[in-house]
Amino acid sequence: MSIHHVDWNAIPWTPVRPGVDRKSFAGNGATLALHRLAPGHEPKPHKHPNEQIVYILAGQIRFHIGSDTVLLSAGGLLVVPPDTMHWGEVVGDQEVLNLDVFTPKRPEYGG
Repeated sequence: MSIHHVDWNAIPWTPVRPGVDRKSFAGNGATLALHRLAPGHEPKPHKHPNEQIVYILAGQIRFHIGSDTVLLSAGGLLVVPPDTMHWGEVVGDQEVLNLDVFTPKRPEYGG
């Protein structure tokens, strides 16, 4: 058996689009992704077949999930069900650090 490990700080940030960067790590069944969202970034409504657990580490974000809206700050958690349209908007002038867990894993994120 081989142990898959890495120093999180050594994983480079990958630009997703202007104002959005990501780093990720994956096991066999789940992907962990850290997103850095700048104030004023362009929200992109989307959905995917993965369940997504969201944990806000810093900043404040307004999450839209289906027809619901939730305002989250550092320490806030929520679950985005599979195949549900969602997006986030940074609130205020502080960047948001958003840690996500996706199941099943997202191979397109690498890691």
